[in-house]
Amino acid sequence: MSIGRNDWIIRMIAGGIVCIVSLCGCDLMPAGNSKADQGMELVVEQDYAGALSDFDAAISEGEDIRQAYRGKGIALMGQGRYEEAVEAFEKALKSSNGLVKRIDYDINYYLAMAEFKNGNPDRALEIYNAILDLDDKQAQAYYLRGNVELNMSDREEALNDFNRAVELKDNDYDLYICIYEALAAAGYKSDGEAYINRALEKNGKMTDYQSGLFSYYLGNYDDARNSLEKAREKNETAQLVLYLGRSYAALGDLNYAATLYTEYLGKKPDAAVYNELGLIYLKQKDYDNALLSFGNGKELNDPSYLQSLMFNEVVAYEYKLDFKTAAGLMKEYLDKYPADENAQREYVFLSTR
Repeated sequence: MSIGRNDWIIRMIAGGIVCIVSLCGCDLMPAGNSKADQGMELVVEQDYAGALSDFDAAISEGEDIRQAYRGKGIALMGQGRYEEAVEAFEKALKSSNGLVKRIDYDINYYLAMAEFKNGNPDRALEIYNAILDLDDKQAQAYYLRGNVELNMSDREEALNDFNRAVELKDNDYDLYICIYEALAAAGYKSDGEAYINRALEKNGKMTDYQSGLFSYYLGNYDDARNSLEKAREKNETAQLVLYLGRSYAALGDLNYAATLYTEYLGKKPDAAVYNELGLIYLKQKDYDNALLSFGNGKELNDPSYLQSLMFNEVVAYEYKLDFKTAAGLMKEYLDKYPADENAQREYVFLSTR
């Protein structure tokens, strides 16, 4: 039984929000003291319930409707309420005066993501097509459309869009990283590595963090660890800690990887890091601590990682030979994620034990 950290679709919100913000320039940070601004502060802090309260207040008090509904949509996405998010983004767009501005592009990017997460990839494609009809220089639209095409098993069209994206932003190393991650998670690792090598051939200036990720993806774990340790001295983020820990784990130092994750979680709880720590404990056959880590991660209710955390919790109970509990949890998992065919087969197996 395989243990998936995250399928690529799940990654599109955690990774996806990161890539939207970094590639599109979609600004999540507030600029003032209105209710909508306060709501955006809470979005950044991942307090989505508090953010929704502020956005609803902004709407009722007659603040900038586009900003308020935009923020409400982002907060709803953070809670995994994608259908409601679509409605919020559409209301934001309907408040436009007819002149296409930067914020209209921004809202459409989020709307496409919400449609995709709500199970409507065709609608997401339509939105990216509309964006590119208005401006065919939008590299982020090509990148994101490529992600949707991967989901629809159209590898060739996805590669065409990724190529167009890097042609437009050939010095954006984060874009190469995002493309690699999308392709590798979809099962096209060799295609992803081609983009990493393409970026390295440019011999441009990159950050220690970017250099570390490139080295990790190419299997150069010593170089990855060294570069990421340098980057950590300047700015320690959850994503950096994840890949630094993975580098140590790949080098055989599972204990230090676990310590690294535990220390970070003591400063800032993060669902992805809890998931990774649990996976380390599974490798060490410390199933009780693995369950504790997955449980702590689930409590954060981050929709980007909840599916992986729930699935890996089942795996931990299975490894403990507690098949009854594993079967019960798998049923809960399938109630929430019924389309997972591997989980369906596993549930049949667990139910007969």
